[in-house]
Amino acid sequence: MTDILIRHGRVMDPANNIDEICDVWIEHGKVAGIGTFAGEAQQTIDATGLIVCPGLIDMHVHLREPGEEWKEDIESGSRAAIAGGITSICTMPNTEPCMDHAGLIIQVIARAKEVGLCNLHPIGAVSRQLKGKELTEMRELSRHGAVAFSDDGKAIWHAGVMRKALEYSSSFDFLIIQHAEEKQLTEGGAVNEGWVSTQLGVKGMPVEGEDSMIARDIMLTRLTDARYHVAHISSKGAVEQVRLAQKEGLKVTTEAAPHHFALTEDEVLNFNADAKMSPPLRTEKDRLAVIEGLSDGTISVIATDHAPHHEDDKRCGLSCAAFGIVGLETMLPISLELERSGALSMSDLIAKMTCNPAQLLNLPEGKLSIGNAADICIFDAEKSWVLDRAKLFSKGRNTPWHGKTMTGQVQYTLKDGRIVFDQTSSAA
Repeated sequence: MTDILIRHGRVMDPANNIDEICDVWIEHGKVAGIGTFAGEAQQTIDATGLIVCPGLIDMHVHLREPGEEWKEDIESGSRAAIAGGITSICTMPNTEPCMDHAGLIIQVIARAKEVGLCNLHPIGAVSRQLKGKELTEMRELSRHGAVAFSDDGKAIWHAGVMRKALEYSSSFDFLIIQHAEEKQLTEGGAVNEGWVSTQLGVKGMPVEGEDSMIARDIMLTRLTDARYHVAHISSKGAVEQVRLAQKEGLKVTTEAAPHHFALTEDEVLNFNADAKMSPPLRTEKDRLAVIEGLSDGTISVIATDHAPHHEDDKRCGLSCAAFGIVGLETMLPISLELERSGALSMSDLIAKMTCNPAQLLNLPEGKLSIGNAADICIFDAEKSWVLDRAKLFSKGRNTPWHGKTMTGQVQYTLKDGRIVFDQTSSAA
C-alpha cells in the first residue's frame, strides 16, 4: 500500500517533459511513480482540475533571522513559503550578523531543519560584513551549505573586489549574484527617476544606476569566464545587456521579481510605501521589456525578493520608508498572469520557478523524478481569492496587493511526502 496517492491531476514536470493527466504516488517520502495507479493508498488527494508540479523554488528571499526576528524569522518565513507552494528557499546574507562565516551558515540550516517545513539553502556573503572590501572564505562557506554568493541589499561596488570574487568563484563554479546598483547615481532615491518622482517631489533612482553596474560586471565576467547572475532585473536596458551577453556565450543569467513584471511606478503615485522597493518599479516600457525577457528566455528565473518589514518601517513617509515587499504567498498567482496573457506557456512558467533555479544552484529539487524527495505543489490555476494582509503567514504585511483579487491558489504543499499546507484547513 502506497503512502499518498495524488489522483487525476494535470502533472507538469518541465525537467522531465511531463504534461499529462495522471496519478502521482509517494512512498517513504519520495516519488514512487507517475502514471496510472491501480493499488491502494493510505491517503488520497483528489487533484481533478488541479495542476500538480514540483514544489516551487524561490532563490531570492530575506528571512531576517538572525538579528531582526520581529520582521520575519525562519519559522514564519517557512510558513509563508509553503502557503505559496514553495518548498525550497534561498536566503540572502544581509542578516544581523551577516552570513559571512561558516558558523552562521550552519546555524541557519540547523534552525530550518528544526522547523521542518521547507528546504533552506543559504546564500553566503561575497565580502566580509557586506562592506565590499575583503572577500569571505567562499570555499569554506560552500562546504557548509552556501549554494551561491551575494552581497544582496548592497551592490559589490568595488570593481577590483568584484573581479577577485569572479576570478575566485570561477575556480569552483560558484554563482555570484549581484544587486546591480551604482549608489553614486541612486543614493537618497526612493522611486524610479522620471515623471512620477517629479510629481511626488522625491528624489529618483535612474535606470542608469542599474544599467551601468551590469555593463561593468559583464565586462568583468568576460575577463574571468565566471558565472554571474543579476538579481531582480528591472530595466529595459538591463534586459538588453543580459540578452547580448548570453548571445556572446558569457555565463550571465538573471531573474525577475513578480512586482517588476506586474506593476509600474504609477503604483507609488499616492505615496504608497508598500510599493517602494529597490530596484524601484519602473515604467511601462521597462515592465514590458522584462516580460519580453521572460518570454524569450533571457530571464530564466522568477524569484520574489521577499523582503518583510515591520509596519513602522513603512509608515514613516515615502522618502524614509524601508525598501521591499513580501512575495512568498503571492508569487504563483501573480506569475500565472504571464500564462493567461500568452507571454509564457504553463510549462515554461513552472520551469522558471522549479527546474531552472535548481539547475543554476545545483540543487536536487525542482523535478518529480522517481526517487526524488516528494516536494510537490498542487494548485488551482483558476481559483480567485482576495488578498488580506492580516491573513498572511509572513510577519510582514508590506504588500501593494492588499485587497486585490488574485487568480490562482495553492491547495496543497507536500514536503518529503508530508502534507505541510492544506488550503482546506488554511493552516500550515
